[in-house]
Amino acid sequence: MIRFPNTLFFLLMIGFISIFVLSCRKKDKVDMSPGLQLSFSTDTVFFDTVFPTVGSITKRLIVHNPNKNKVSVSNIWLAAGESSSFRLNINGNPVISASDVEIPGGDSIFIFIRVTVDPHNQNTPFIVIDSIGFVTNGIAQNVKLVAWGKDAIFYRKANLSGNIIWDSLKAHVIYESIRIDTNSSLTIMPGCKVYFHMDAYMAISYQSTLKIPGNLEHPVRFQGDRMDPFYKDLPGQWGGIYLEQGSKDHEINYLYIKNGSLGLAVDSMGAQPNPMLSLNNSIIQNMTSAGIYAYGTSITSVNCVIDDCGGACLDVNYGGIYDFRQLTIGNFWSSSVRNVPSVYLSNYSYDTTGKQVYNPLQKAYFGNIILYGANEEEIMLDSVPGSVFEYTFDHAILKTLLKTTNPVRYINCMVNEDPRFVDIQKLNYRIDSISPAINVGAPMGIPFDIRGIDRGSTPDLGAYEYVKDDQE
Repeated sequence: MIRFPNTLFFLLMIGFISIFVLSCRKKDKVDMSPGLQLSFSTDTVFFDTVFPTVGSITKRLIVHNPNKNKVSVSNIWLAAGESSSFRLNINGNPVISASDVEIPGGDSIFIFIRVTVDPHNQNTPFIVIDSIGFVTNGIAQNVKLVAWGKDAIFYRKANLSGNIIWDSLKAHVIYESIRIDTNSSLTIMPGCKVYFHMDAYMAISYQSTLKIPGNLEHPVRFQGDRMDPFYKDLPGQWGGIYLEQGSKDHEINYLYIKNGSLGLAVDSMGAQPNPMLSLNNSIIQNMTSAGIYAYGTSITSVNCVIDDCGGACLDVNYGGIYDFRQLTIGNFWSSSVRNVPSVYLSNYSYDTTGKQVYNPLQKAYFGNIILYGANEEEIMLDSVPGSVFEYTFDHAILKTLLKTTNPVRYINCMVNEDPRFVDIQKLNYRIDSISPAINVGAPMGIPFDIRGIDRGSTPDLGAYEYVKDDQE
């Protein structure tokens, strides 16, 4: 009778020990269940330091196993392998890949990432990109690696206030987005180059202004940040420029925008005495959607070229006031099927409930222009009754099936006559020696073309005045 409690205690202790041992063994066992995933301290590791010399920076990534049991990460690797600018340190070992890395349940490991770039190497891209891949029980995951490359000024989700001036001493590179805050201004000086990473965009806020005083010798350039040959003429590499509702007094001269998704989006202006945008001597080229998207706004333009867009080169919605002179539109988009005309004009839109709302198209004047492209119809006039819809084509070459007999709407217009562009395959929209556009324009008070060539008393149509060297 005396020994029974001791025996019971002994049996209970054995039971507890057995449960503890079994539990520990179960926890030590690698869980091979499908669908297990890791979690990470971030989805993108940024190295956002501008390197004044050869850069060497280390950052940390925490890889966490949120599961109850141990997991084995069958493979961890740098996607670019030996050619990567990045290097990893996993469990104290400098590697570019590792296999069968075990992480206990509820525990983590640290991966240290190092990047080395030479910002002065001309072959280094502005933004250096790689990723770390992980495979756990057949499930693939990755973490992006991003580092600034060349010696430039970088912006990532930037919000700038005040009167900002960008000079041309260094390139400006935008990652994700940049916004000019309310009641601010951005002036981009002649010769400045602005590069946008994939899907990056610029927005100018309410009561703010964009000024680009480029000149013939030193134009300003907006383009994607990839400069290797494959990307030279690849559209859709970045987002676009958004002049938002209520922004004002934008003045752009000698700006070259290329290879984005949208060139300029110009939103409604409100009650302003001046045009919302003055756009002169500029080229918008190779956009996947519109070259200019205008919504109930006001634009004046001289000596501009808009070409090769997957949507309309000029997309005017919800009325407004527009004056385009010496404009060349050439749309031979070949990257996909283009189902819309090069110029779209409307005096209405739809509100958030789907209700049709009207706004007068008070003026859409096109003087001394070439409007030509690959489609049979390159003009769409989309008006609703009850609202003003005023448009005029004055001395023009037009590609259209519309009736152009109204002398108020169509003044000295040639219809469906090839303007004889020099080389549409190379996006060269100058005119050659046999172009019907030569010497048929009306004097518009614009003495020089986009290249500074004297137009004389009988200007050619479009942004380019013909000179003999154009064919060479």
